[in-house]
Amino acid sequence: RQGIGEPSVYHAVMVIFLEFFAWGLLTTPMLTVLHQTFPQHTFLMNGLIHGVKGLLSFLSAPLIGALSDVWGRKSFLLLTVFFTCAPIPLMKISPWWYFAVISMSGVFAVTFSVIFAYVADITQEHERSTAYGLVSATFAASLVTSPAIGAYLSQAYGDTLVVVLASGVALLDIGFILLAVPESLPEEMRPVSWGAPISWEQADPFASLRKVGQDSTVLLICITVFLSYLPEAGQYSSFFLYLRQVIGFSSETVAAFIGVVGILSILAQTVVLGILMRSIGNKNTILLGLGFQILQLAWYGFGSQPWMMWAAGAVAAMSSITFPAISAMVSRNADPDQQGVVQGMITGIRGLCNGLGPALYGFVFYLFHVELNEMAEVETLGKAPKANMANPTDESSIIPGPPFLFGACSVLLSLLVALFIPEHNLALRSGSHKKHSNGAQTHSPQAGGSDGKEPLLEDSSV
Repeated sequence: RQGIGEPSVYHAVMVIFLEFFAWGLLTTPMLTVLHQTFPQHTFLMNGLIHGVKGLLSFLSAPLIGALSDVWGRKSFLLLTVFFTCAPIPLMKISPWWYFAVISMSGVFAVTFSVIFAYVADITQEHERSTAYGLVSATFAASLVTSPAIGAYLSQAYGDTLVVVLASGVALLDIGFILLAVPESLPEEMRPVSWGAPISWEQADPFASLRKVGQDSTVLLICITVFLSYLPEAGQYSSFFLYLRQVIGFSSETVAAFIGVVGILSILAQTVVLGILMRSIGNKNTILLGLGFQILQLAWYGFGSQPWMMWAAGAVAAMSSITFPAISAMVSRNADPDQQGVVQGMITGIRGLCNGLGPALYGFVFYLFHVELNEMAEVETLGKAPKANMANPTDESSIIPGPPFLFGACSVLLSLLVALFIPEHNLALRSGSHKKHSNGAQTHSPQAGGSDGKEPLLEDSSV
């Protein structure tokens, strides 16, 4: 095999770390460039850019996964990382092209789907959750460390150096895939010719969503995921910009905020999640996580002082236990060769939220006139820019962050739906369609390949 050694989880971990470390470095410069490029309607444009990218990723992820089943993982890892990182150098060359290419790069911004397929190729079923946990923890670690480094270098040496460094890290990632990453898909699982047809049903992004209504339990889980992840996706796209321009955080404080909340989230998803799952059970852990998310979003919505953001950030770390708990519920109660179908539906729902959430948040910000007329070009160390909202109203002083309040209402509905999810009595119908599930089919939207109309999960107590 080409590459260094046998394919391993550590190859996947390194690819993910380098890609998101490069983007994390750009947190501070990107906020500045975004406002300079779109001084009017900054939040609206930010939401539209991330919304287009998310929707394109949702539409293309199943096709890329299906193609990687035929042609192998390495070539698609190279493709996704290259096009995901292609906009980085354009930040200083041409901001307009930078944001245009970011939107279009959503077609290939599905590295995680290919990485999960890579890991699935080389691990046994009982090892897979641990391996995915390692990949997810690496992703979190890269975003914890890089924004602070990027903010310091930007303050000391300017944004240009940060963009150059991020471009270098992206090139290092591409070189690592080319030279060091071996192919994970076994030769016997690949067709003889590259012209072999792929299953277009697997490449259909809406195939998994159409199966949602086949079973009441799956439907409840998917509605819970949609209503809770929609505000999370929107928050992730705009929150750092909101902290800097509306609350008045300096770039160094934003980087520190990301680091602290990231570390707390890692602790919550490892130590606290395990304790809660053992002590109060799977379903109650989900409900507790949703409760923390409602509190966090409401605090963000009504909070106008920096200390309120820090306090809400600690609550946000606790709310990060929700999705791992939902995944664990499905994983524990589904047969190994049927997990891909249900997990694929949940992944498809999250992909859809990645497109709708940012656009929704940007539109609500625009609707409530949360904008900035001016932003300090140069910040003194330790001094935050002066927040200056356009068209200030009494409502804006009462609710500084309207989208977060909308998000809290959405998560409240999610919690009400989650109350009806059965915890211990999920079982697969013995007659369900069985099929071999390889890497991309296991944890990506195209996984739902079952043609049967029977429910995927069943309440065994009925």
